Parts: sequence; C-alpha cells; structure tokens
Amino acid sequence: MPTNTAGDRVARLLNLVPYLLARPGIGIAQAAAELDITERQLREDLELLWVCGLPGYGPGDLIDMAFDGDNVTITYDAGIDRPLRLTPDEALALVVALRMLAEMPGIDGRDAIERALAKIEAASGDVAEAPVAVRLPGDADRLATIRGAVDRRRALRITYYTATRDETSDRVIDPMRVLLVEGRAYVEAWCRQAEAVRLFRVDRIDGFTELDEPARPPREARSNDFRDGVFRSSPDQPLVTLRVSRNARWITEYYPCESVTDTDGELWRVTLRVSDLAWARRLVLGLGSTVVVLDPPELVEAVRDETNRALDAYGVTVS
Repeated sequence: MPTNTAGDRVARLLNLVPYLLARPGIGIAQAAAELDITERQLREDLELLWVCGLPGYGPGDLIDMAFDGDNVTITYDAGIDRPLRLTPDEALALVVALRMLAEMPGIDGRDAIERALAKIEAASGDVAEAPVAVRLPGDADRLATIRGAVDRRRALRITYYTATRDETSDRVIDPMRVLLVEGRAYVEAWCRQAEAVRLFRVDRIDGFTELDEPARPPREARSNDFRDGVFRSSPDQPLVTLRVSRNARWITEYYPCESVTDTDGELWRVTLRVSDLAWARRLVLGLGSTVVVLDPPELVEAVRDETNRALDAYGVTVS
C-alpha cells in the first residue's frame, strides 16, 4: 500500500483530478484498484478535494464533482486538468538515481528497475542523454571483483583496515552477500578470525585474494538488518558525554546520539554510545577545541595525555 504522508497525499490529489477527468463516471472500486489505494482512502481524498480550489473559495471556485451511486464525475477541475510533469532537473535526478540503483550489488528486482528506467529515459528525451557518470561508492573495479567472488561462493583472504582501532589485519572470510548501506558498499561475511558475522567496508579492504576453496559460513551465521544504519548502539557500549560548540554540531546529525541538550544557546551537551573509547579519542582529537570531553574519566585522561604528547613534540609547554 502507498504511504500516506502529507507530501504523498498532496501528490496523489494533484494527479487524481486529471485521472478522473479522463474517466467520467468511473466506479469508486475500479478507480481505487487502479490507483492502488483503498476505497476508503479514495473517498477521503474526494471529500478533501471538495473543499479545494481557486482563491476566493466560493461555490464557483472549488473543485466540484457529481456522484451517481458509486460512480464519480469531475464537473469542475479548478484548472487542474493535466497530470504533474517532471521538470528537466527532476527527470535527470530520477534517471541518475535509477541508474545507480540498477548497479547496486545484491539488489532485488533489477528487471523492474531497468524497465522503469527505460520508460523514464524514453519520456525524458534529451535530458536522459546528459553526460552523467554513475559510479558506485568506493572502488568500482574492486567491488565488481568482490561481487564476482561472492556470486561464485568463494572464500576470500583480505587485508582490512579497522578504523575504530586504527589498525590493519589479515583475515579469511566467507562472504555471504554484498550490500549498500548509507551510500557505502559492504561485504557481510563470516570472519574466521572473529568467529562471527562481520561487516567489511569495501573501500577499507586494502587487498584481497580469492581462495581456491568454497565459502562455508557455519549454519548459525545469520545476516543482519541494516535498514536503520550500520551502527546500532547497545547498553553495554561506552557512553560518552561531550560539550560541543557550534562548529561541531554536525556530529549530532552524523552519529546516533542518546541525547542532545542546548545548555546556553552556544554549547550543546551531547551523549552518544561508541564502539570503543579508542575511536572516541580519535574523534575528539580530530575536532580540536570545538569539543570538550566531560565523561567518562578514562576518555578525559586519554585525550589529555595525547594532547600533551602532541604539544611536547612541538616544544609547547602548557602552564
């Protein structure tokens, strides 16, 4: 069923009038089926249209319709006599998005996407011929090779950079699928080193070799649900509290936060869960003076020690 946000409903209402104009006397049940909505929703839309129209909103300004049993005919359209059309920019954005979607690894319904793309390209004419390069996030050649190994169900030996620990390691993985999450390509696989299912960002795989053995994820290996993002906080993860100035407020939109409190109009008190404190230390140091660590004490101490070492390297003494 279609969603029913305010924006979705406005778009549906604007297209409903020309749809009914082209089908005078259509039955409510038939119209609802063709529009993929319920009869109740269609009746509610018609009731709303009845009080919409041109400025002045008098009896001669409002959209009007006639009912004959369960059949409806638009008798006054208030000028809404043609379906909405995409602007050139909207058409190009949709074409690019569909081209990207068609290239996503592991996407279902690729045939339906390509059919929709062909229809929009045909309707868009010259707009669809604009020289726009569509590239997948990360290294496209590397992603294609890894995807091939996944399709062939082969194990991989990879050299992987773990950003949270700032270290590189070699490991053997049994790939399960390739997917795109939040604009980045990942390989979900059983990691033989960790003996658990892990998610590996493709652009952080520094090197890989396809092994001459099949991928053998154990029976207990299960794919995860990443519809809400890659990072999922849990109560057992460290809770960090920061005092954030205006220039660092972007972190509240980029990272999931437990709470954000405006303390004095300029400074925000932000709490968030982190995978480990080493990652939090690097985040805070990268933000410089725009952030102050309030809690936990071990993170405060780690940031202070790292800062003092950096100042010592430059021969700066802090009184």
